[in-house]
Amino acid sequence: MTLTALEIKNAKPGLHSDGGGLYLHVGPTGGTSWIFRYQLDKRRREMGIGSLAALTAPEARAKAASLKAMVAGGQDPLDARRATQASAREAAALAVAPTASHTFRDAAERHIAMKETGWSNPKHRQQWANTLETYAYPTIGNMPVEDITSAHVLDVLLPIWPVKPETASRVRMRVEAVLNSAKLLGWRIGENPAVWRGGLEAALPPKSRVKAVRHHAALPWQQVAAFMADLRARSGIGARALEFTVLTAARSGEVRHAQWAEIKDDLWIVPAERMKARREHRVPLSPAALALLEQMPRIEGCPLIFPGTRMSPLSDMSLSAVLKRMDLGAFTVHGFRSTFRDWAAENTDHDRDAVEMALAHTIGSKTEAAYRRGDMLPKRMKLMAEWADWCGA
Repeated sequence: MTLTALEIKNAKPGLHSDGGGLYLHVGPTGGTSWIFRYQLDKRRREMGIGSLAALTAPEARAKAASLKAMVAGGQDPLDARRATQASAREAAALAVAPTASHTFRDAAERHIAMKETGWSNPKHRQQWANTLETYAYPTIGNMPVEDITSAHVLDVLLPIWPVKPETASRVRMRVEAVLNSAKLLGWRIGENPAVWRGGLEAALPPKSRVKAVRHHAALPWQQVAAFMADLRARSGIGARALEFTVLTAARSGEVRHAQWAEIKDDLWIVPAERMKARREHRVPLSPAALALLEQMPRIEGCPLIFPGTRMSPLSDMSLSAVLKRMDLGAFTVHGFRSTFRDWAAENTDHDRDAVEMALAHTIGSKTEAAYRRGDMLPKRMKLMAEWADWCGA
C-alpha cells in the first residue's frame, strides 16, 4: 500500500513504507526525505533519492521503480550514482583546467619576468635562469606545467641531492616558486609537487644530513680562491698542470698532453683526436693562464708543456697526487669542472651555452649545433677571464 497524502503529512519520526522498496524517512526534527532500499548479491543497501520538498510522492515512486529495474538487471544504483558523480567532478576539473598547454620553461620565464623588477642584483635573473637551465630544464623544461608531479620533481633532484645538497635545495625552492606562479596564472591546478614539508621531505633526507656521494667530488666554488692560493705556493710540474687545468676548466688528459705548438696567441687549440667529442676545441686563455705558461720552461726536443719523467706526458695520477698532498679530502681533479660549472650557474649571468662550450660539452641536438656553427669564443673569453679573477689570479 502506498502512503496517502494525509499519512505523509502526519507521519511521525521514523521510516514509513510506501511499497516497492520506497520509504519516507521522518527525522527527529521533522525533516523528511525519500529512501530506496534494495538487495543485490545478498547485500542489503539503501540510498537517499531526495527530500520530500524536492520530490513529490509520485515522482519518488517513479524514481524508485527506475532504481528497482536497475537492480533487476544486476546493476547497483549506488555504484551507478557514484560513477556519475565522479564523471561530473572530472568534467568540472576540466572546465577550470588550463585551456592552453604551457611548459615548465614557459612558466619559469614568466615567473622570472614577474619577479625580476624586485631583484636588487641585476645578475640574479641570469643566475635563476642558469640554475633551471642546468638542472631542471633537461628533465621537465618541455613538459606541460600542469602535468608535473612529485615524481618528476624527484627526477630533477635525485641526481644532485646526494652530491650537491645546497645546490639541489636551491633548485627545489626555485621549482616550487615557478609552480606556485603557474597556479596563480591558471596554468595548473592542485597541490604544488615541489613543496618540502608534507611532500618531498618524505623521499629526501634533509640537506644538513646528506653525506655527499662523491663520484668526481667537486670543491665548492666559494673555496676556490683559497685553494688556488695554496696551489700557487707549491712547486713542481704537477702543481702547475693542476693550476692550468683549473684555470681552463679542461680535462686533465687534455692538459697532460698539451703541446707548445697548440698555443696560438691567447688560444689553446686542442686537436680533435685528444677531445672526448672528437672535435677541435679552442680554449681561450685568460691573462692568468698565459702568465702561467710564460713561467714554464721550454725543453729542447720536448713538445710537451707539462712533461713528466723522460719527457713523456704526466701520468693520470700525478695531478691527483698534488691534491692528496694538499690534504683536502675526497675532492678530485675532474671535479673542478663541476666547480666551474656551479660557479657559472650560481654566481654569474653568463649564457649557459657558453659555459657548456667552455667545458667542451655537446650543445643540444645535431640540428641545434649546426644552426649555431660558431663556438661563442668572444663570450667564452670574457667567461674565462672572470673565472680566473674568481680564482684569485
